[in-house]
Amino acid sequence: MAGCTVGPNYHRPAVEVPSSFKEAPPAGWKAATPNDAIAKGNWWEVFGDPKLNELESQAMVNNPPLQAAMARVAQARAQFRITRADLYPTVTLDPSALRTRYSGTRENPPGFVTTPYTDNTLNLPVDLNYEIDLWGRVRRATESARAQYQATEADYENILLTLKSDIAQNYLSLRYVDTDRAILKGNIDLLEKALKLTQARHSGGVASGLDVSEAETLLATIQSQFVGLGVQRAQFEHALALLVGRPASEFTVPENPLALEPPPIPVGLPSDLLERRPDIAESERLMASANAQIGVARAAFFPSLSLTGTSVGYQTDNITQLFNLSSAVWTAMAGASQPLFEGGRLTANLARTRAAYDENVANYREQVLTGFKEVEDGLAGLRVLEDQEATQNRAVTAAQKTAEISTARYKQGLANYLEVIDAQRTVLDNEVLSAQLREYRLLTTVQLIKALGGGWQDSKVHAQMQPSAPVANNSH
Repeated sequence: MAGCTVGPNYHRPAVEVPSSFKEAPPAGWKAATPNDAIAKGNWWEVFGDPKLNELESQAMVNNPPLQAAMARVAQARAQFRITRADLYPTVTLDPSALRTRYSGTRENPPGFVTTPYTDNTLNLPVDLNYEIDLWGRVRRATESARAQYQATEADYENILLTLKSDIAQNYLSLRYVDTDRAILKGNIDLLEKALKLTQARHSGGVASGLDVSEAETLLATIQSQFVGLGVQRAQFEHALALLVGRPASEFTVPENPLALEPPPIPVGLPSDLLERRPDIAESERLMASANAQIGVARAAFFPSLSLTGTSVGYQTDNITQLFNLSSAVWTAMAGASQPLFEGGRLTANLARTRAAYDENVANYREQVLTGFKEVEDGLAGLRVLEDQEATQNRAVTAAQKTAEISTARYKQGLANYLEVIDAQRTVLDNEVLSAQLREYRLLTTVQLIKALGGGWQDSKVHAQMQPSAPVANNSH
């Protein structure tokens, strides 16, 4: 009878998975399988930045939300073991010793002589309680708890993936600010030389005071922008301090302009997302847990059989005779319970668990669709940004050439200084935009890696949650 388990056995619902991504990877990128040679764990190393590697390592040890997620995994593991313990009998040893003094004047039936005496009672019982899992209620509850535990592990992996990507994105944004400041610093140096030239020409009576004023205005404007970027840089630095679990006042990242190329990322097939993404794994495990709860609710309709009050042991008034065969005592009791009238409670609970399962199925399918969408976003963004950056770099070259010509014309007296100012502003704007596009490409690369599940191997949770042999299922 213990082989009978009511409720539906779990099967992962089918979802529509395209055979390939709509967006083709950018030129130079490669296809991949989940067993690609690049390790899943340290995917950020593809950027080749030692400081980024250092920050990622610190965060994995010190990040408070990650530590909290790890504690939740430990709680879920313990809860699973607690639930699984119901599969086995509860056996307790309850020794006791009692010494009683009886009164010599106590009430007795007529004809009995009342005398005082002292009595010893020694008990050494072993008690057993056990619910016979006739309909698989405990097994389904254990199945649900196991899936909940695995979902918590997947949640931990998802928090870890988000942490890694947040560090990478904040670090790359910080480096973009450094690059922007380097561009402004280079322009400040050029504008200071241009101001000296204008002042010299003004002193010689060749240039007007207006030229000097315009040169001073542009220089001060660029210097103000350079100083203002310090606030933005400090905010990114403080965000990194929080992520790596360090006080912001004790954390510093030395300034260093961005010098990274977006690395090639193995994209793989859409079906790989079902194994790679921890958020999809978490959603799938919650769906499995909800499915098992249907069996728990279904088993409540059937009788339960328990062994309660079953005890075996020894009882005596003389400790030297405690383990004699004649001192042995035992009791055995079994109880059965069959619901007769619950006011619709059991039916409503079963309907609730089925609706909860349907909700989890819908959430799982939405999570899968979200995964496909995020990968397509990343691929499309990288393709467009790569072309846009190449075009923008040509604009930078053309603007620099225009500025050189304008400066030469001004020195020869063929142009006013306003033309030079416009040319220099155009160079600055195009250089800043070019650096910004490089930042966007790097950030989009990180977002694509996250959308792919953070690596190029099957997730640990997916490997753990492969179904074992199905249990007997006599009723749905």
